[in-house]
Amino acid sequence: MAAKRILMIVGDFTEDYETMVPFQALLAVGHKVDAVCPGKKKGDWVATAIHDFEGQQTYSEKPGHRFTLNATFSDITLEDYDALVIPGGRAPEYLRLDAGVIAAVRHFFDAGKPVAAICHGPQLLAAAKVLEGRTCSAYPACRPEVELAGGTYADIAIDGAVTDGNLVTAPAWPAHPAWIGQFLTVLGTHIEHADKVLAAA
Repeated sequence: MAAKRILMIVGDFTEDYETMVPFQALLAVGHKVDAVCPGKKKGDWVATAIHDFEGQQTYSEKPGHRFTLNATFSDITLEDYDALVIPGGRAPEYLRLDAGVIAAVRHFFDAGKPVAAICHGPQLLAAAKVLEGRTCSAYPACRPEVELAGGTYADIAIDGAVTDGNLVTAPAWPAHPAWIGQFLTVLGTHIEHADKVLAAA
């Protein structure tokens, strides 16, 4: 497996699990992940929020961890990256107002590079006008945005994910196993378990 260089775009009140878990999981299997935020630099942090499903009409929100950025948005060269990850939370609703973020999202689609977005992350995809003719999951409240952007909303289980070409999306963090697993497949990451290796020997 060739290690990939992956860009992750975050902002204050990005969803805690949807940022921390893919960041660490992708690093764990040997990829390099640069987490960036417009207006902040390497070593700065963003506040995260924990969204939970506790029986109310929508998710609840609690303070999460501070997530430290390991790269500077203004210094990145998009051509250096093989893939993009967009976590959810409240950050996408204002990050989509940043022209540099929109340009970054369009770059990955124009180049046909793998993109993973979860929960409210597809708000950035809709704003970047890259969903025309694509199938996309998102947090259910974002369904109108997906459809208004010309996408087909994938109405799947909260723990499911969907792949459409180079795009992997999911409705929320309970989908991490499916979402990250499908993204690894699109990245070309092959994981072989030791028991299978020993059995073959």
